[in-house]
Amino acid sequence: MAVQTGLGEPRGPWFISPELDPDGRGWWDAPERDPGGRRPGRLLAVLGVVAVSAVSGALAGGVVASRDGAGGPAAASAAPVPAELVTAAARTVPGVVSVLAGGASGGSATGSGFAVDDQQHLITNDHILAKGGGGPVTVELPDGRRFAAEVVGREPRSDLAVLKVPASAGLTPLPLAKPGATRVGEPVLAVGSPLGLAGTVTAGIVSALDREVRLGNNRHSAVQTDASINPGNSGGPLVNARGEVVGVNTAIATIDGNGSIGIGFAIPIDQVQQTADTIIGKGG
Repeated sequence: MAVQTGLGEPRGPWFISPELDPDGRGWWDAPERDPGGRRPGRLLAVLGVVAVSAVSGALAGGVVASRDGAGGPAAASAAPVPAELVTAAARTVPGVVSVLAGGASGGSATGSGFAVDDQQHLITNDHILAKGGGGPVTVELPDGRRFAAEVVGREPRSDLAVLKVPASAGLTPLPLAKPGATRVGEPVLAVGSPLGLAGTVTAGIVSALDREVRLGNNRHSAVQTDASINPGNSGGPLVNARGEVVGVNTAIATIDGNGSIGIGFAIPIDQVQQTADTIIGKGG
């Protein structure tokens, strides 16, 4: 039986901690070597973060299960989910879409996005469109309908882009959290299409605020979260227990590129709103 290879590989700009110098050493990785000739701290030094734009196919979950499931320790029982998170998820999922950029003749990438107003403007990550090679952009709604999306504007430096779909899409806009209202330790949900699995919701907390990270050639102040974020989540919302968007999921930390390790980054909502307002004001 042929093995399905999926829809692509994780793509997007690499993240490097600002504490890492060009050769990959950080403050924890001193140049001195131990008696065995090894540099201390190399495990941390290989920590990288990749943007989570493209999917790897729906069968990837089965691959992970086969590697980590059989013969391993039994999974721990799931903790009770607060009722407010269930409500927040129900309110958020209808406003989140899958974004497909590019086509068969060129580069392609897949990510997520969400509606921000009644005019059917959508927020997503610019690196998804960049990896799509400037090709057509298609949006898939939670009910399976697909629409060609207009690119209203892009801001590569902020890694944000605004799309627009026809009014007939009827997407529910998501409320935005007030700038400065997000707190470390508060529960959050990441919503999007990891590995092409549309409408996926994962839970965590805000791990840190104003975390300086470097994406591509630019430095960003990000919201750090331990909510599980994987390829395909890029451009999707990170929402609080009230269902308000606190950030746009953009990148994850990985060790040797092996997926989420519980360190994810989102563009803060104040930056998102400012950029989106500017793009929409110019592009209509």
